[in-house]
Amino acid sequence: MEMERVMEFPYTHMDRRPAKRARLGWDVLPQPPKAQVGVFCGQELGNLTSFASSSASSDHSTSSSLYDKGLARNGSPPKRDDDKDGHYMFELGENLTSRYKINSKMGEGTFGQVLECWDREKKEMVAIKIVRGIKKYREAAMIEIEMLQQLGKHDKGGNRCVQIRNWFDYRNHICIVFEKLGSSLYDFLRKNNYRSFPIDLVREIGRQLLECVAFMHDLSLIHTDLKPENVLLVSSDYVKVPDCRDYKSYSRSSKDGSYYKRVPKSSSIKVIDFGSTTYERQDQNYIVSTRHYRAPEVVLGLGWSYPCDIWSVGCIIVELCTGEALFQTHENLEHLAMMERVFGPLPQHMLKRVDRRADKYVRRGRLDWPDGATSRESIKAVMKLPRLQNLVMQHVDHSAGDLIHLLQGLLKYDPTDRLTARQALRHPFLSRDHVRR
Repeated sequence: MEMERVMEFPYTHMDRRPAKRARLGWDVLPQPPKAQVGVFCGQELGNLTSFASSSASSDHSTSSSLYDKGLARNGSPPKRDDDKDGHYMFELGENLTSRYKINSKMGEGTFGQVLECWDREKKEMVAIKIVRGIKKYREAAMIEIEMLQQLGKHDKGGNRCVQIRNWFDYRNHICIVFEKLGSSLYDFLRKNNYRSFPIDLVREIGRQLLECVAFMHDLSLIHTDLKPENVLLVSSDYVKVPDCRDYKSYSRSSKDGSYYKRVPKSSSIKVIDFGSTTYERQDQNYIVSTRHYRAPEVVLGLGWSYPCDIWSVGCIIVELCTGEALFQTHENLEHLAMMERVFGPLPQHMLKRVDRRADKYVRRGRLDWPDGATSRESIKAVMKLPRLQNLVMQHVDHSAGDLIHLLQGLLKYDPTDRLTARQALRHPFLSRDHVRR
């Protein structure tokens, strides 16, 4: 199934949350008795005179047709029930339709699973996102397909967004076929013992990330879930270099290589996961973004727009510099207190406009901290955070001044004062001469 055959959607369907979708699949086949050209997961197999509604009869017809066409070895595996959470059940080496062969499991998330598969038609490895067979995840997958199509139409120069190759509805699972990329920034950090990236690499990744965000914002699209897990290196290849911070603390005779860290060979990245992407409109007030990368206006219930993506980018850049998430918290008041610890007091005009859900975090015109803290451990977690300037200086030797100034623009409390993606790309930290990728 080629890209031009994928059904398109009018823009008006995209601003509803959640957007209810009619089931759209190319496994919904014509009813008997009229003979039709059969479609098995998007591939024509000839005239099949009947497709019974029962799964047993349908499986029999399909397998017979495959056998007749000499494709039995590439047929689909026996149908299995999903697991209790709606995940697709499979075994390595099996087929996912007659076109794709499952090679390995690349990852798993709330949405479902990502499998590395061999594309027999294109003769290449691809990544296939198999969404859980549950209504809300199917709906989110259809939104993601719409967004990927819209981005693909305008992404003539490859503006850092992952490319969709294909999609199909298979056994009640939306399957989205992507180009195969490398590991996520989060996985690279984790496998690297959360060691920071070199500052020049941070500059390159930050620039590309802002280029992608600027591209999306120009199309009136807001990603809403930018985080290291959703930024993938194009290649997973890396080299090992001495870690200057750890080098002195280890003997030269150390055999475990613990004073070395991994550095990607290429800084090229692409942004993924557009299931939460939405068109910009007024009065968007529901919760978006993963906790650690959530902007203050979202936490306070003040409504949000393009600047919430910019805040997330700022948090990602800090994490690449330090190796750890800036705000490691799972509670709103603690999160806001951490912001104040790093950036200073929240503006009065924002605290006065909080919605009913966030009103409990404010007392007498200021954040109710530490009085409202849930535990001493929470207070300690906030107190140990340094100011932004000190945090950057601990990890960056050169360009620290420019980087701090950029982060202060990306992480301004008031979203109306925050830098736009286009403005950030003109900042000296990003616009200076740099090593070519």
